[in-house]
Amino acid sequence: MAEFNLATEIVDLPSQGKLYPTDHPLASGKIEMKYMTAKEEDILSNQSYITNGTVIDKLLKSLIITKFDYNDLLIGDKNAIMIAARILGYGSEYEFTTIEGSQKVDLNTLDNKPLHETVEKATENNFEFTLPHSKHQITFKFLTHGDEQKIERELEGLKKLNKNSSADMSTRLKHVITSIDGEKDPPTIRKFVDQAFLAKDSRALREYISQIQPDIDLTFFPEGRDTKRSLPITIGFFWPDA
Repeated sequence: MAEFNLATEIVDLPSQGKLYPTDHPLASGKIEMKYMTAKEEDILSNQSYITNGTVIDKLLKSLIITKFDYNDLLIGDKNAIMIAARILGYGSEYEFTTIEGSQKVDLNTLDNKPLHETVEKATENNFEFTLPHSKHQITFKFLTHGDEQKIERELEGLKKLNKNSSADMSTRLKHVITSIDGEKDPPTIRKFVDQAFLAKDSRALREYISQIQPDIDLTFFPEGRDTKRSLPITIGFFWPDA
C-alpha cells in the first residue's frame, strides 16, 4: 500500500516558549503543524462543532503535530497558530470587507509582537502590577486555552441562574489575577474583584496586560489609510467560499 507523507511547517510562537515549564514541549518556542487536508475540511463543515463553538479548536488540534496538552496553550500563541492554520489550509491571501471597502491582506506579513522585556525576564507565567489608584499589589497571569474553557463554563452557569447576567469582564479578571496584596486565596480574589476593584484600576490592568502579552500582531493598514485597524476574522477566514 502506498504511503503519503504530508509536508509540515514549523511555526514560531509569540511567547518564544518562555512562559512554559522548561520540560514542556512548547518551551522551544516552536510548534510543528501539518497542511490542511480533506479531513480538516470535514471538521470545518461539521455542523455540530460549528453549533457548539468548538470547530476552530477541533481544527487546530487536528493540524498540530507537536504532542502536548492543548489546555496549556497560551491564548497569544493560539492566535498565531490559528493564522498559520489558515495559511496552511487556504493560502495567505485573505479578502474581507470593511467600511473602507474591499480589503486584501497577505497573512504572511503578520508578525509576532516583539517580546516585552517583562516577559523576556520572566521565569514563569506570573507577573506583578501595582494598581495605580488603590495601590494594591497584585499578581496576574496570561490566560491559557484551559483557563478560557473554565471561564466559558462559569459564564454559562451564571446565565442559567440569571439569563440577563453580564459578568464577562469581572469573571475573566477573577481568573487573570493570581494574588492581591500577597493573598492567593481564590475567594478573597473574587471578593476583591466584586467589591473593591476600581474601574480605573481594572482598565489600567487590562491595558498593561495588552501591552506586554505575547501575541501575533493582528492589525493592518486599510487601503488608502495610514492608521492601523484590527484584522477582522470573518466567516471567510476559514470558509473562503462562504
